[in-house]
Amino acid sequence: MDVLRAAPAICPLPFIPTAATRNKTQLPKSIFHNLNLKLPALTRNGSKSRLFMTLSSTPSSTMESIEPPMPELEADGLEEERFDWYSQWYPVMPVCDLDKRVPHGKKVLGLDLVVWWDKNENEWKVFDDTCPLRLAPLSEGRIDQWGRLQCVYHGWCFNGNGDCKIIPQAPLDGPPVHTLKKACVAVYPSVVQHDIVWVWPNADPQYKDIITKKKPPYIPELDDPLFSRQMGNRDLPYGYEFLIENLMDFAHLPYAHYGIMGTPTPKVKVDREGGIPLDMKVKKLDINGFVEQEWGNSNFIAPCIFHAFADVEVDEENRRFLLIFMCVPVSPGNSRLIWIFLRKFGVWIDQIVPRWMFHIGVNLVLDSDLYLLHVEERKIMEIGATNWQKACFLPTKSDATVVGFRRWFNKYAGGEIDWKGKYSGTLPPSPPREQLMDRYWSHVVNCKSCNCAYKGLKALEVMLQIMSIILIGIIAVTKQKMMSMVATTTIVSMAIICFAASKWLAHFIYKNFHYHGYNHAFR
Repeated sequence: MDVLRAAPAICPLPFIPTAATRNKTQLPKSIFHNLNLKLPALTRNGSKSRLFMTLSSTPSSTMESIEPPMPELEADGLEEERFDWYSQWYPVMPVCDLDKRVPHGKKVLGLDLVVWWDKNENEWKVFDDTCPLRLAPLSEGRIDQWGRLQCVYHGWCFNGNGDCKIIPQAPLDGPPVHTLKKACVAVYPSVVQHDIVWVWPNADPQYKDIITKKKPPYIPELDDPLFSRQMGNRDLPYGYEFLIENLMDFAHLPYAHYGIMGTPTPKVKVDREGGIPLDMKVKKLDINGFVEQEWGNSNFIAPCIFHAFADVEVDEENRRFLLIFMCVPVSPGNSRLIWIFLRKFGVWIDQIVPRWMFHIGVNLVLDSDLYLLHVEERKIMEIGATNWQKACFLPTKSDATVVGFRRWFNKYAGGEIDWKGKYSGTLPPSPPREQLMDRYWSHVVNCKSCNCAYKGLKALEVMLQIMSIILIGIIAVTKQKMMSMVATTTIVSMAIICFAASKWLAHFIYKNFHYHGYNHAFR
């Protein structure tokens, strides 16, 4: 029980160095430059990306600087270059959280997808989650004995190319209606990179081999065996743009996550939480994203990836860590976060501590500002997303990355995600707070480690209850003279302990796998 109680403490929660630790933190160079890694150039509409430049070799005077509250940060119109949301790779799910035995229903960019393992081709496939017959969801189907995706509504089966292989209702001696194009399922290009399934959200046949022309963003550290890696995912009840700008906002960490994140203590504290000015500047903003080099060495790779990295000197040892966040637009008011924490120290911890214990701490961090962001999104949408900077007051350099993202979002994407007319633009109604912050459906069912832990702990809870009943039953059916007072007292004590342990475990399960009532006023 002590191990369970200590789970949040051992979680590798992000540690963000501040000016107070500059003397012990080496942040002037990019991690890519230190590793002498040459990153492949990303391309957008045929032009080479300027995003991956060796930051330390570029004079700061030649870089575009973005500092709030300069008025020119507000986009004054769209340039010729417009961001195409459907010509990008999107992360769907980590492979470690996908079960090869069943199809998985996922939504990306408003598209209903089914992810399933094709054992015949030995790879993950991503289809349109719609059976051609009556539009039933294929994600509710099964993988048959021949390795085909079967719709359980009428039994139609599809191979890895989306071709219908059998229509049970069609006569064997009749016309082969299963070979018609209308009987096929749309297949989206997909690939596994960094142990994550990625999808290209355009099923047009011309993009069948898009992986040979354009690949998902590559981060070398994710393939470096010297790094320890922790990965997870969670669906969140606020939009993509609010998720990604919140992750870029380092200034909120001491306040929204007070007491649960490792933020350094400044030399001079102006309040209990220890917030300080952050000298942040966004540089080289273009259609592919931007780089923040001055303070936290963080990059935004449009549209999904934001990562921050640093070399921290602790006890005369160089300890490198990297935080990678992949933010997926799901639908208006909903997004998915895939997080990856890398570090070159304490690697042995991951060998003995199960993944679900780390996730308890990460979910606590996500819960601590979840309601704030959910409400914030609705207020901003009421005044109009394009009026964001006029409604919000951002007077300090600490907000540079947030302003930088909003500039990118307004300038290249027109201040909105292209949902292809699928949504009216209104947000879904707000559910009750307990449902809004529920962890079970937003994370546990989608995480293999947490799902297994949940089932195991629930089984243990039932076993403890049964044990307490059995022990009381033994006392009830045993004659008083046949059992000594010591034995009776021992059995009763064990029954009480088992019952109390089951109640404590039930509370632990509910608090960490269902709902954690987070109240900032009492922290």
